[in-house]
Amino acid sequence: MGETKRLVKLDHIQKTFNQNKVLKGVSLEINQSEVISIIGGNGAGKSTLMKILTGVYKADEGSIEINGDKLTNYNPSIAHDKGIYLVPQEPLLFPNMTIEQNLTIGFHKKKQEVREAAKKLIEQLGWNFDLSRYAISLSIAEQQQVEIIKGLLRDSKVLILDEPTSSLTFAETESLFKLIEQLKNAGVGIIYITHRLDEVFQISTHAVILRDGKVTLKGKINEFTKEMLIQGLLPMDSEKDGSHSYEKCSVDRMKEEKILRVQDLCGDGFKNISFDVFKGEVVGVAGLLGAGRTEIAEAIYGITQVKSGKVILNGKDITHFRVKETIESGIAYIPEDRFLNGIFSISSISSNMTAQVIKKQKYFIDKQFEKKITDEYVSRLSIKIGSQDDEIRSLSGGNQQKVVIARILSMNPQLIIMDEPTRGIDAAARSDIYNIITQLKEQGYSILLISSDLEEIERISDRIYVIYRGTCNVCLDLEEINATNVMRAAFGTYKGSENYV
Repeated sequence: MGETKRLVKLDHIQKTFNQNKVLKGVSLEINQSEVISIIGGNGAGKSTLMKILTGVYKADEGSIEINGDKLTNYNPSIAHDKGIYLVPQEPLLFPNMTIEQNLTIGFHKKKQEVREAAKKLIEQLGWNFDLSRYAISLSIAEQQQVEIIKGLLRDSKVLILDEPTSSLTFAETESLFKLIEQLKNAGVGIIYITHRLDEVFQISTHAVILRDGKVTLKGKINEFTKEMLIQGLLPMDSEKDGSHSYEKCSVDRMKEEKILRVQDLCGDGFKNISFDVFKGEVVGVAGLLGAGRTEIAEAIYGITQVKSGKVILNGKDITHFRVKETIESGIAYIPEDRFLNGIFSISSISSNMTAQVIKKQKYFIDKQFEKKITDEYVSRLSIKIGSQDDEIRSLSGGNQQKVVIARILSMNPQLIIMDEPTRGIDAAARSDIYNIITQLKEQGYSILLISSDLEEIERISDRIYVIYRGTCNVCLDLEEINATNVMRAAFGTYKGSENYV
């Protein structure tokens, strides 16, 4: 048997976005018949690395070598010609075209030839498809299957699968794994991005851990255990003794006032979620990207529909309330995407800050009232502004987020849902936001904190519920909160005190 051929070599790849170093010298090789699983937490750099390999992004530094050729001016067209194909996590089909049209578009071969090859593949996989169906009629799982078939039809030399089983049933997943084995035996190299460690050991020949833009661990899969992979994902300076910088609640919560009770809540992307939030505590909601955290928050707030279960606020059932009714009941929500859903970018700072309370003024805007509210919160939250009339987009990200917090505080809510409150802001502003959260807690506000930042959620949460594949499988109490436990629970490997919800 001949020597295994190297298909791809990425050497010291670096990439920076807006002074944020996303990749810090990543080197990776893939040979024929290898299945390399790339594992990493949110923001580790996995997607950026794959976009560089497929030519979507250009690396700031480093080199790409495919089949022994070092490439310059690399782009998606060259990547396809070289046999590099990415099956995206989010399907990118044309909704008003049939499955057949989606599969054949972009091919230089005759449509009949591609159609026959597609039928053969579908039969081989055991998937049930009518090629005349329109993509808009497909479920997410079916769209994912079509994307996988698109990649296989291109005779890919390196096939990149980004969370391919996230929407597949058990039977569909098993069919995919059999196909991966066949492709591996045929000499195809496969890069498999996943959060599911069981799958890593089931199908991989090698594993690579990406953390904070660097490769922290790599090697043959038989050299690792789950525990070793989890350790590779943890920050080097992660606290393992449960100590924290911010004072935590140590009261007996059974004697305290319960603000929110969520009972067996089910909706799109999550099921059987149960937890409580008490007065004056910060409850963290952790989990990997796509685990269902934001979906839970949106269901509680009334943005999306609850299929079953209950949301009780101060003893009142608000399960099927619309957003307006939820706000009036005392829940405020700071969304994950500040720019899309949190601010009115071309409006003034004062308009943004008073947008929800100014509605109480009839017929005209009370400028004195608006100024009074703005002055109060600019001082209270130490917001750095020039003039109240300046557009909010003139502020830094941290100060914009403070304006959003000021707006919801002006409504005097009882529960504040914060979804990624420090996303896209610098270290100094993060510290300010943490101090504000601590002050709010001391003033009796209850906070539901959703965060992908391991240090953040560990640092300021009194309890942490961890969401794994849409279910709330672990509750970490004060003495159990540390980076190791949170990471294990997020990957579904936490045992600890068996404190499962």
